[in-house]
Amino acid sequence: MARPIWTGSITFGLVSVPVAMYSATHDHEVSFHQFEKDSADRIRYKRVNERTGKEVDFDGIVKGADVGGGDYVMLDRDELDSVAPGRSKSLEIDRFVELGDIDPIYYQRTYYLGPGGKDTAKVYGLLRDAMADAGRAAVGTLVMRGKEYLAAVRAENDLLILQTMYFADEVRDPKEEIDGLPRRGAAKKAELAMAQQLIDSMAGKWKPADFRDTYTDRVNDLIKQKKAGKEITAAEPAPEPTNVTDLFEVLKRSVENAQKRRSAPAKKTTAKKKAPAKKATAKKTTAKKKAS
Repeated sequence: MARPIWTGSITFGLVSVPVAMYSATHDHEVSFHQFEKDSADRIRYKRVNERTGKEVDFDGIVKGADVGGGDYVMLDRDELDSVAPGRSKSLEIDRFVELGDIDPIYYQRTYYLGPGGKDTAKVYGLLRDAMADAGRAAVGTLVMRGKEYLAAVRAENDLLILQTMYFADEVRDPKEEIDGLPRRGAAKKAELAMAQQLIDSMAGKWKPADFRDTYTDRVNDLIKQKKAGKEITAAEPAPEPTNVTDLFEVLKRSVENAQKRRSAPAKKTTAKKKAPAKKATAKKTTAKKKAS
């Protein structure tokens, strides 16, 4: 069983529910080391005093806040922890909101919440069932790893799920970030109708297992090919932008193609697709480690 990454209590009103937090997701990208080009020499990063040039241990480092004029206020870890809110390790609920009222842009990362212990499982179950029946999410704050988080807790099947969230001032205003957004209703009626038809023809149920990180698969294949000195299979280039004058015809052909795919009989076995190859002979460049 996994070890919890945070333990504390959900508090609302006079009720306190001990919980343990577990990671709900993990990344599966390929891990790389860094080398100097055309060599087998590893690149290392060190914490170095810029004045003396000497390496500094992590425990010997403090944080400095720039207060202007080249001056800094130095703070060590204990000083930062002393002002951290929620030192009692509680997730304090401020309110219960409708799930649909939370814009997904505010969500950061997902965690599972389990009961804090066998003797508190009943209280945990009561909160979970009450929230499920109400269809609401609990919104509050907690402190974890030296940082305060806004968080939403919701009931899902047999457990409670917590999602850390951005605070309002951490979400950028798109109008300040993006130029040239077209106004609503500028599209031609025929084009809009055809685009809606294309959306309908491609509609389906959300099935997470239908999607896979094919880029990571390709990177792993690339490593195998280069290790064996084989030819490298390049992916297809990105499609060219659709010309505005051809938009209606492109939409129409897209609808026809989508309808053909839907009417085609399902194949019993799905072969692994490979993009058309752009051949390039790879040299064996597998570096051998130099003896230290």
